[in-house]
Amino acid sequence: MKKILFVTGTRADYGKLKSLIKIVQKSKKFKGYVFVTGMHTLKKYGSTFIELKKDKIKNISTFNNQKNFKSMSLILAETIKGFNIIRKKIKPDLTVVHGDRVEPMGCALDCVLNNYKVAHIEGGEVSGTVDELIRHSISKIAQFHFVSNLTAKKRLIQMGEKKNTIFVIGSPDIDTILSKKLPKISYLKKKYKIDFDNYGIAMLHPVTTDIENIRKNVRIFFSTLKKSKKKYVIIYPNNDLGSDIIIKEINKLNKNKFFKVLPSMRFEYFLSLLKNSKFIIGNSSAGIIEAPYYGIKSINLGDRQKNRFKHKSIINLKFNEKQILKNINEKEKKFKTIKHFGIGKSDKNFYKILSSRKIWKLKVQKYFNDLV
Repeated sequence: MKKILFVTGTRADYGKLKSLIKIVQKSKKFKGYVFVTGMHTLKKYGSTFIELKKDKIKNISTFNNQKNFKSMSLILAETIKGFNIIRKKIKPDLTVVHGDRVEPMGCALDCVLNNYKVAHIEGGEVSGTVDELIRHSISKIAQFHFVSNLTAKKRLIQMGEKKNTIFVIGSPDIDTILSKKLPKISYLKKKYKIDFDNYGIAMLHPVTTDIENIRKNVRIFFSTLKKSKKKYVIIYPNNDLGSDIIIKEINKLNKNKFFKVLPSMRFEYFLSLLKNSKFIIGNSSAGIIEAPYYGIKSINLGDRQKNRFKHKSIINLKFNEKQILKNINEKEKKFKTIKHFGIGKSDKNFYKILSSRKIWKLKVQKYFNDLV
């Protein structure tokens, strides 16, 4: 029985990985393990490692990689240190990482330097920030690639990856987005004491490569939301450099009747809130991937998602109060839903490939594949 070790460091990547973890852990062919670190272990962000236990995920190893560290490079080093201990204990046949954060980067590095195989979920995506550099770095480390679409596959081929190591399975969170079992909005409004019907979702993350402008952009963002006189559910940012500045401004809104502040929530809960919202505003990838699947307008600000998927429902703006207010107040419109990131069943596609013999015959050593 082959051992598959998954890595999750944020509420967002767990939303992507959950269906893959579950299908592996239900299998009789594989034994699934999960290394939980990063934001999951921080009380400030809701101690979201608890969500894995609620979902009955088994074989969890938890490691806090952020003990008083604010430098992302030190968090990377601490991740490698903690993962190394777990990896030695489990001896996985394959480690599965997702996305563009320092946690998957650290775990992938530890694997490749110790002759262990790595699979990367959702490589080949672009954004325009340091996240993109991390994502591409992980792709160059990983032996296998499970991508969302043919565009991502093409990019990986341009990066020198071989076609027979790249598998198009769709974005795994689409499995959940299209689920008919999302919680009812009435349940969520009661649970989180949201006492308004019409609302937008606001999510602003720090951009580490534009840290000198963060205070100005944060000021414009929250000032504009207040001037709009709309109701908002605000969710805490990720824990990149600059997040404390954003959280400080968010906490000032705790007693404002126009805002409901939530540090974190389960992915399914978030999707139900999004599905029933009027729009999403900020710079979260949820505005690029999840919102268009529900036909929800997304007001995307700044450069964090600069080079990502374009769609009529996604309005890309600078941090300009006048432009933002104009788009917030535009007449409500529902957009045609998309299929760019797949149509679901990513978990089944993933499992089918894992179950094939050819993937396990590929060697750990990689070679650059030149385009002729």
